[in-house]
Amino acid sequence: MKIVITGSLGNISQPLAKTLVQQGHAVTVISSKADKQAAIEALGATAAIGSLEDAAFVTSTFAGADAVYCMIPPNFGVPDARTHYRTIGQSYVRAIEQAGVRRVVHLSSWGADLAEGTGFILGSHDVENLLNTLAGVAVTHLRAGYLYYNLNNYIGMIKGQGIVGSNYGGEARIVMVAPADVAAAAAEELTRPAVPGSAVRYVASDERTPNEIARVLGAAIGKPDLQWVAFSDAQMQAGLEQRGMPAPAVASMIALGSSIQNGALRRDYDLHKPAAMGQVKLEDFAQQFAAAYHRA
Repeated sequence: MKIVITGSLGNISQPLAKTLVQQGHAVTVISSKADKQAAIEALGATAAIGSLEDAAFVTSTFAGADAVYCMIPPNFGVPDARTHYRTIGQSYVRAIEQAGVRRVVHLSSWGADLAEGTGFILGSHDVENLLNTLAGVAVTHLRAGYLYYNLNNYIGMIKGQGIVGSNYGGEARIVMVAPADVAAAAAEELTRPAVPGSAVRYVASDERTPNEIARVLGAAIGKPDLQWVAFSDAQMQAGLEQRGMPAPAVASMIALGSSIQNGALRRDYDLHKPAAMGQVKLEDFAQQFAAAYHRA
């Protein structure tokens, strides 16, 4: 099969490209950075350098593809993250239609079923709806859980304050996932026969509470008493603003945390859990976390 992957050599796209190349598929990887070309080609894939917002470029790259993997590269610096998602989502729709692609796998997120109250995830909700308008195309939305590597963002807080904290905590249950497990699911879906219509597949590796996360990470870094502290929304806002985060991003982070705390983010997931969980558990990731912690 001829398969196009977006996301350059990111945490999911790189292992996905490796898997598909090893399976014998002709893989093209889109990247906005020309300096990634050599590394992409070293995997045995073809590099396509250009912007995902350029519908003509995306269309020409998608031409002749049997399947495409579509993700939206995060950009927390834009004034309106939701518009960023829609712009690239619309580019994908035009390219898929014009190139005649019949199989699409879209990297989405848990909580993408919700039309409000989830912060950044509203962008995934919008892109799902855009892709669902495609006629005669088999579209699978991979709703991935909280990616483990986002926990690395707490390293500074642990070193500086000796705690982990957000505006959720306690026994709120978090759906977590390893990039490798998402890549494995994407590879499965991309190579399935194309049956027109849209479908959702949740991808998860583990389910843990913030208190459990703190205990596991703490044990891995030699801080067995590490605690997860639940901040108020006001405390969370003040902390993010002190770090210089733009106001729209602050609002999104607070909304996202609130949806985890009140359970809204995982409501649909609980009704449609994966048939099998991924291979990488929190304890496995904790070893990577410890290495990053001690390097910092």
